[in-house]
Amino acid sequence: MPEFPWSLCWCAALCVLPSVFAEDASLLGGWQDVWLFRLFLNVLGYATIIIPGYFLISYFKRINYLETGRGICFPVIKTCVFGSESKTGLLDDVSPAARNESESSSSARQAVKLIFCAAGLQVSYLTWGVLQERVMTRSYGASEVEGSGERFRDSQFLVFMNRILALTVSGLWCVLLKQPRHGAPMYKYSFASLSNILSSWCQYEALKYISFPTQVLAKASKVIPVMLMGKIVSRKSYEYWEYFTAVLISLGVSMFLLSSSTDKHPSTVTTFSGVVILGGYIVFDSFTSNWQDNLFKYKMSSVQMMFGVNLFSCLLTVGSLLEQGAFFDSLAFMMRHSEFAMHAVLLSVCSACGQLFIFYTISQFGAAVFTIIMTLRQAIAILLSCFLYGHAVTLVGGLGVGVVFLALFLRIYARSRVKKSSKRAAQTPVQKV
Repeated sequence: MPEFPWSLCWCAALCVLPSVFAEDASLLGGWQDVWLFRLFLNVLGYATIIIPGYFLISYFKRINYLETGRGICFPVIKTCVFGSESKTGLLDDVSPAARNESESSSSARQAVKLIFCAAGLQVSYLTWGVLQERVMTRSYGASEVEGSGERFRDSQFLVFMNRILALTVSGLWCVLLKQPRHGAPMYKYSFASLSNILSSWCQYEALKYISFPTQVLAKASKVIPVMLMGKIVSRKSYEYWEYFTAVLISLGVSMFLLSSSTDKHPSTVTTFSGVVILGGYIVFDSFTSNWQDNLFKYKMSSVQMMFGVNLFSCLLTVGSLLEQGAFFDSLAFMMRHSEFAMHAVLLSVCSACGQLFIFYTISQFGAAVFTIIMTLRQAIAILLSCFLYGHAVTLVGGLGVGVVFLALFLRIYARSRVKKSSKRAAQTPVQKV
């Protein structure tokens, strides 16, 4: 078997990177704002926290601290490193009691609940999408006297804002409402936290290089890498219709991207940067969902998962921001531009409320109804962005969008048919001979 030509890959990378730095520096105003450089600084900041943590965890496991440890710090170290052996508690957010209550309640009450969930999800995430595009693509403080104003550059600070509010909300939820006994070692949340931070950073950063509709379509197509990650991480198998709809989604996204106008982004390097960042978002987000699926084996609730992931996300982002000196620079930007401060806070509120609506909708109506609502939200988000920010979509691009959402609804329909057939098979009585 011939050896893979890694030297060619390195040569190609060395040829592309200088042009990326040059074009991005001219576009964004300085080499400090080049996305690859910022990503390197962010990862370096995370490493200063993760690497010492790794050595500490390895040390405690090596000396068998669970058996020999004593003192005030023992409960904290046990929770963070070893967790609880007990895996009892609530099995799922979709508890049988909640489902029975939903089935026995009146149709009118269920309709009101469904409208409430759909409206909450649509308002939270549509507002979040509009604000996300506003913050990352428009200037603040623009006036006729001063000129074009000032743009906010640090995507990591927005990630921190989202996570600190989500941590507060999930923490209050865990304190006020009864939760299952927690059994997972706390450090295991750090893997999902790191990938979640990087995917969110890529999501914000990509808007500097691509349009919001392109980003939404890319997020809709993430079922493809999710399936790949599922086979790699969780050893999952998939049905033929899942592969078929994945191909349809790829076709629709390709139609949209190849027919998009380049007026907003004339540079091919800029387009390349946007595609690379979007690819990073999809890969990191796919890993996050698969890792969280493995963590749910500890029978935790979704709010506990939300708290654990956001706890480590806050630690990593605030550490990186302080090391770079970007934390106080971002606060100074908020002080200079009260409109940005309002947008950043509202962005975080919408993100946290949206997560709570996700948990409530799934617990009341199941994943299929939730998926339909969120798929409709993606379609409305594209239309809203085109209306508010003037994105032009060609006829072929519109057909591509239609193919993507047709494939998504086909997935929902096929999945519901498979679940119904499996339930019927389980309920069919076996005749005794």
